[in-house]
Amino acid sequence: MKVTVSFQDIRFFEKENQVEAVFYKAFHFMIQRPDIERIGSYIIDDGKIILDTKSENKAWNKINSMIDKGFRQMTRMSNEKRTVYVHKNSGIPLFGSGSFGIVDRGTTLIEIKPLTGCNINCIYCSVDEKKRQTEFVVEKDYMIEELQRLLEYKDEAGIEIHIGTQGEPLLYSPLADLIRDMAALPQVKTISMDTNATMLTRKKVDELLDAGLTRFNVSLNATDKKIAEKIADCRFDVDHVIDMCKYIQSKGKSHILIAPILLDGINNDQMDGIIQIAGDSMIGIQNFLNYKFGKNPIKQIDMEKFMDYLKDLEKETGKKLILDESDFDIRKSKELPKPFKKGDIIKADIISPGRLPKERIAVAEGRCIVIGNAADAKGSIRVKLTRTKHNIFYGMKL
Repeated sequence: MKVTVSFQDIRFFEKENQVEAVFYKAFHFMIQRPDIERIGSYIIDDGKIILDTKSENKAWNKINSMIDKGFRQMTRMSNEKRTVYVHKNSGIPLFGSGSFGIVDRGTTLIEIKPLTGCNINCIYCSVDEKKRQTEFVVEKDYMIEELQRLLEYKDEAGIEIHIGTQGEPLLYSPLADLIRDMAALPQVKTISMDTNATMLTRKKVDELLDAGLTRFNVSLNATDKKIAEKIADCRFDVDHVIDMCKYIQSKGKSHILIAPILLDGINNDQMDGIIQIAGDSMIGIQNFLNYKFGKNPIKQIDMEKFMDYLKDLEKETGKKLILDESDFDIRKSKELPKPFKKGDIIKADIISPGRLPKERIAVAEGRCIVIGNAADAKGSIRVKLTRTKHNIFYGMKL
């Protein structure tokens, strides 16, 4: 009998003596051709496996087993870094990590992080992908289920969902569906997203706005091509990004916030031009900050000096540049309870590698805990918690 094996988010391709499974258009793993041939003869057609086999149930069971194994070996196609697929049956909670999942900081702004990874290489990046050994990608439906659970607990209207990843959200192929599902939740009023805008097209802008995205936060750091490319540390079509900003503005000035990073000594003279592009839309100039595991091309200027700079620029341009939570209607809100406090010594189970080489992610009481010194750790370990703020947990193996 003929059995067609197809999945919404996986497409199959022939690759020499293997079959390549491509997930979410950005990740892949390999299935050995002889393993499929043991089920029956097959062909690949339009991203599907068409098997000639005796038992449909056995065929599906064996294919599903191969896919489960494949997910444990999955890598990102652009850099071949190991990628952990976080789904509802993975045993990995969506609360606890600052890299992926959901972050609730006790306000009406909730952060959503569906994946890690970026398509450019900014010199100021607080993450520095070269130091990160592992990528993470979250199942859309799992994210929605856990977000809905959090919103029911918070029991408050007027929630803003902010898609702010360690990278570029447009790399997440089910992004429009994720936004559409979040917009359908009755507590949600606003959905915003950070983006470098290089992957945007007019069609994509329309698709995301139609799905329910409220605001693009575009990290435009220069109008001059040479300076923009120096900051991005790669080819960077700044004219395209500016065109996308103008197109978004044509849909309504509230649909965009331009958010440059001030890199003192590098792009100071670019701010006037960026402010002009922002026009009647909001602009939020950010101060570059040094991070231990990020890129640090310059030394950060102190916050008092930065605020004086913004005040002077406000007087010069007549544009409001100093923003706070009131500009986004962000209010204090009930925070998800924390099962631990800083300094607690607990038992936790290692479940996956972490982003940095020596890190591992462990699980306890429905929370992820990033263990900073657990490179060779397995199974259940004793951990002393060094951070528990906002349900983001870090610890050290004892």
